[in-house]
Amino acid sequence: MTDARTLGDENLRRCPVSHDGSAWNVWGNAEARLVAEDPESFSSHVSRHLNVPNGMDGDEHRRFRAVIDRYLSDDAILPLYPQFESMAQEIYADMGSSFDANDFGSLVAVQCQRHWLGWDASYEQELLNWITENQNATRSGDRERTAAAAEHFTDIIHRIVADHEGHNGEDPTCRLMRDTVEENGVRRRLTMAEIVSILRNWTAGDLGSIADSIGIVAHYLATHPDLFDTLRGYDASSNTRALDLALDEILRIDDPFLSNRRMTTRAVTVAGHDIPEGERVFIHWTAANRDPRAFGYPDAFNPEGNASRNLVYGTGPHVCPGRTLSTLELRAALVALLRGGRLEMTGEAWRKENPVGGYGAVPIGRVGTE
Repeated sequence: MTDARTLGDENLRRCPVSHDGSAWNVWGNAEARLVAEDPESFSSHVSRHLNVPNGMDGDEHRRFRAVIDRYLSDDAILPLYPQFESMAQEIYADMGSSFDANDFGSLVAVQCQRHWLGWDASYEQELLNWITENQNATRSGDRERTAAAAEHFTDIIHRIVADHEGHNGEDPTCRLMRDTVEENGVRRRLTMAEIVSILRNWTAGDLGSIADSIGIVAHYLATHPDLFDTLRGYDASSNTRALDLALDEILRIDDPFLSNRRMTTRAVTVAGHDIPEGERVFIHWTAANRDPRAFGYPDAFNPEGNASRNLVYGTGPHVCPGRTLSTLELRAALVALLRGGRLEMTGEAWRKENPVGGYGAVPIGRVGTE
């Protein structure tokens, strides 16, 4: 076994599209765009389980995406940033002089999401434990363990929803329980299954991914001190655009959002490969974000030049609706790292093996503010 980034690089060197006997794998940047931006040929309805809105196509996706977008608009999310920044700095101050950046990332991810959704603090430790449980299950390849982790998270969501029953609050969880979706020209209340699915999609994947992303960012800062100084200057001048572009570029270079599935609805041709109808297709975002045909030398740090081809948040109708939310969580963590003094590696960081992205451990220490 090897890590997902190395695996993607190796496959991309051979061909931008490959077939492993059971599914088609799309590694290239242009090819990933082609698949993701053609929902009529590549369906997102790939699971028997309800998945709102990620597992929906066409008009059904449009109707539910309209619900989701109301909660994740800039107007709804941007006012959260001061609290995110405050929480990240408090967490960082409590980490001590030496710590695992993944632990810092997990705490930031859970506290920011919990604050946004209005969840009680009593769930924090269970959510932190679940991140580890889920990643271990995914890494094992054991479907029973993966299913058990998914069921555990569904149970957490059901308990949280029960906590909010009868409340008339304005947090997203309470509002979602009162919300409606368009259907056949009229509006109806969201079902409990739909509410649970939406809350799962907002949190289950993001908690681990945000934690991994913060670990990757901390590692990059510790191993690129000149960039640390540059970004600290951007923070001092309140240049948040430059900070956000830097975050996007660090995660392009080392993308923990590994892949998404699709199913062909008709025969298609991608990079010279004829793919029949009814075939499984995996878009490998990590590889696509390191395609030399799109980025030249993939490890070169070029935020402005690479922004238009960066696929960290996907593309097409299923482009991540939570990009602003994720960016603010990551920026809050980045700012805490920058303001806490220069970083250095205090041990060896090791990568998780595919199919999990990011680092298994990022031992770092602070070396002072000068």
